[in-house]
Order: sequence, then C-alpha cells, then structure tokens
Amino acid sequence: MKEKILSLLKEIQPVGLETNIVDAGMVSENSITINDGKVVISINVPDGRAEQAAYARDLVENNIKPLEEVTKLLVVLTRDKPAEPTAPQAPTLKAGSEPKAARDMRPLSSPIPGIKQIVAVASGKGGVGKSTTSANLALGLASLGFKVGLMDADVYGPSLPRLFDIQSLPPMEGDRLIPAEKYGMKLMSMGFLIEEENPILWRGPMVVSALMQMMREVDWGELDILVLDMPPGTGDAQLTMAQQVPLAGAVIVSTPQDLALIDARKGLRMFQNVDVPILGLIENMSTFICPHCGKTSDIFGHGGAENDARRLGVMFLGAVPLEMKIRETSDAGTPIVVAEPDSIHAQTYKRLALKVATLLSDEDDDG
Repeated sequence: MKEKILSLLKEIQPVGLETNIVDAGMVSENSITINDGKVVISINVPDGRAEQAAYARDLVENNIKPLEEVTKLLVVLTRDKPAEPTAPQAPTLKAGSEPKAARDMRPLSSPIPGIKQIVAVASGKGGVGKSTTSANLALGLASLGFKVGLMDADVYGPSLPRLFDIQSLPPMEGDRLIPAEKYGMKLMSMGFLIEEENPILWRGPMVVSALMQMMREVDWGELDILVLDMPPGTGDAQLTMAQQVPLAGAVIVSTPQDLALIDARKGLRMFQNVDVPILGLIENMSTFICPHCGKTSDIFGHGGAENDARRLGVMFLGAVPLEMKIRETSDAGTPIVVAEPDSIHAQTYKRLALKVATLLSDEDDDG
C-alpha cells in the first residue's frame, strides 16, 4: 500500500510550489508509516513554505483518506529545524555565581481550549517508572472527581497503549483526532497509531512538530487537568514542550539512587529555567518489602529524592515502593489505582494526586 500512497502523493502540487511534494522533498517513503490500515504521513515544512505545507496537508487528506485500505489517517507537519525560539540563551556566569532563569521564557505558550490546567510528569532519564507514575497519578486525580486527560508525549517509546490495553484510536471527526477513553479519562498516544514493535524513524524536530499537533489538534473536550507524560531527558522535544505548552506545573519522578537523581536535577532545572513551577519530587521504587519474609530492602537506595527536594527547596510529594503488584497491573493494562483501588499502593498514588490537586489549586489562586 505504501507504493500506492507514494504514487498519489506525487500527484499533489500545491499552488506556489514548483513541483509535487515528493520531488520537493516534503514527503518521502520514510515519511509514511502504515500499521494495519492506520496511516501516518509526515510532511516536512521547508523554510518559507508554511502556507504551501498547510495546503498540502489538506490535499493529502483529500487524496489518501478515500482509499479503501486506509482505516485511519493522521497527517502531521514537521520541520527540519525547530521553530525559534527553541532554547534559552546561556547565561553569562561569573565565578561563584548561580545562573539566573530568564523571564518570559514561554512566549509561544497559549491556552488550549477546554483544558483548565496541564501538569507535566517528567524525569531526567528513562527507566524510573515515570509512565506508570503518570498513569496512576492521572487515575488518582480522576478518583477525586476531576475531569482528567492523559497524553503520552514519548513518541519513540510510548507506554500508554500497554498501560491501558488500548490498540487503536476511535475514528477521526473532520480534521480533529478523537482521544481514546478508558476508566473515565481521555487518552492520547502516538502508540495508538503505530505497531508496538515498529520504531518511529523521525528526527527530533519532526517529533516536536508532531507532538504540538497532537496536543492542539485533539478534541480533548472539557478537562480540569491534562497530565502530560513527558519523554525522558532534557532535549529539544522536552524543552519545546515546556516552552510552548501552558504548563501549570511539573512533577519530577526519580529513583533514590544517585545516578537517577543527577539527571532528575537536570530535568528540574530545565523547567525552572523556562519559568514552569515545580510542584514537587516523587521517589519511585523507594523500598522493597519481600512478600515471603517481610524483610525490607532498599534496592535502589532510600530517601535520596527527599533529601534532594529539601536541598533544592522544592516539595517532596512522597515515595512509591518497588512492588510487584504495581508492575503486574501495569503490564496487564489495568493500573493499580483501578485494579485494586483500596490497596495500600493505590492509596499511595491517591495521596500523591491529592497533594498535586492542592498545589494546582494554590497556583490557580495565586494567578
């Protein structure tokens, strides 16, 4: 089917473009991803060609959507280089001085209709349980009566489809993506459109553009809180999301060990440097209690995140243990907050959610 789609794309020549979008380098075979009838096409936007690219997207949708083999179509606009501004200017430092966060570092941040507050859940590195924390935190907020959405912003390694046992999105309505719904929440992930073991071969700026479209071209409806499961690290995608998404605050997740905390501090500093409030730190995989002998083991250490929070002057939200039930329920697509809502571990996440909701309320009152 890819050859057929590519052939149709070669027939598309927007007004103002000297040739078709394939020969112009706006679309290539690598720009097309197909998974069981679900098609994702990325259109590269050359400098000064934003108008032609937007027109090309409409033409692509009109030409490809009627194909019988295509059950769902997502067309995203991407860029070879990110839109300015992409990063704060490095501060000039004197010996012994601390870097100062520049002001107004989010000039491109604007509200998303229907969403009252957006919370980023982030980590400086992968493997610390950020996505599991995001899912259970969102479910904890929903259990408090909030209208909640959860967006998986990790394009390269999306976890949300497995965490919620969802393989595909509902059909599109017009030019708007309709989020999946489960456990009373609205859910969005690039993983809904791509086969689980199929990698996305996109450069960083392409990912940024796709993420911004997923954020702003999804019919979220009315939400009190959107939880944004950020990709790990502090690269271009993370920085651009922090600058261009109107974040009410960020939650940093880390394991207690020093290696994880080093990167968690980098993530924390990134948000501070673009004026995003830090709601607090969560220590994940904090302690392991043997189910056989009851003995406590600090496999990844214990208390490191709490000590860091105190030293950095941010709130310590709480600790989540290293527990097999949390892993088992996550792998089964029923996070522990819904699988065992009365368990001690579900209550831990609900207490974290209550703290976050309280902090968001304080931020709202201050605003």
